[in-house]
Amino acid sequence: MIESRCGILCNECNYKEDVNCKGCLNIDKPFWGEKCPLKSCCEEKSFLHCGGCDIFPCELLEKFSYDQEQGDDGKRIEQCRKWMKEGESNAN
Repeated sequence: MIESRCGILCNECNYKEDVNCKGCLNIDKPFWGEKCPLKSCCEEKSFLHCGGCDIFPCELLEKFSYDQEQGDDGKRIEQCRKWMKEGESNAN
């Protein structure tokens, strides 16, 4: 089951309960700002998650995934790969 655009598993996210986040599939903008570039990119291209993109993993996803403060050392990239193998890529 797809939980996010970038591969984060919402059930493992520390912020889910703290800020009552419903996940990027169910909100217009993230709790931490006006716009998430990964969410916007996926939605503009009609993908459920980044793994469906022909430039996956892109520089932006790599930047988010390996960010020193908020990154997950590539875990979200691997999750998108898993979703792709399961056939969960297009929004339509």
